[in-house]
Amino acid sequence: MAVALVSAASLVLQYVILVRATADTIGPTLATVRFFSYFTILSNLLVTAVAMAAVVQADGRAGRWLRRARVRGAAALYIGMTGLVYVLILRHLWQPQGLQWWADSGLHYVTPALYLLWWLLTPGHGRLGWRDAVAWLAFPALYATWVAARGAVVQEYPYPFIDVGALGWAKAGGNAGLMLLLFCMASGVLVEIDRRLGARLAPAWRREPARGE
Repeated sequence: MAVALVSAASLVLQYVILVRATADTIGPTLATVRFFSYFTILSNLLVTAVAMAAVVQADGRAGRWLRRARVRGAAALYIGMTGLVYVLILRHLWQPQGLQWWADSGLHYVTPALYLLWWLLTPGHGRLGWRDAVAWLAFPALYATWVAARGAVVQEYPYPFIDVGALGWAKAGGNAGLMLLLFCMASGVLVEIDRRLGARLAPAWRREPARGE
């Protein structure tokens, strides 16, 4: 519940800030498109959905899907990368103040830390396989494609290290490739952590066959 509340509150606050800041320029419709063009927003949305599914324990198809080990693992990868990239690269580029500081802290620090801790402590590890690690890469690849396509039309990019207008296609593409490689490494680390936790705690919990084995 804490994960869901922090992530959802931060998302709502960030959306309100963005819409208000762009009301006299691009308007709410394009502001909404911009909002959903940030990987930070998408990863926090997934975390909110996964956390709420764990709290509500609904029997619907969507709830069962969100509670699957590979979906929880995907959320751990995406929100973990959100926090890591922000700490290593983006936090040095600006100094948010006021309400923006609260939204920024919730999206990039508190939610990643809380969710990763919850994922580590949640029962049911040992169900992930290397095919899951590969499948998780589809989303960041699709995201990079969307960013490139949208940027070519509106000349706007969500992050400076993939800003084609400022860096050119070669350097921006190279940075995107390095980011995908980092995703690949992180996904492998998560699967290995899951396997080790599953092996250590297997007597306590019933395991499902891991994919890719």
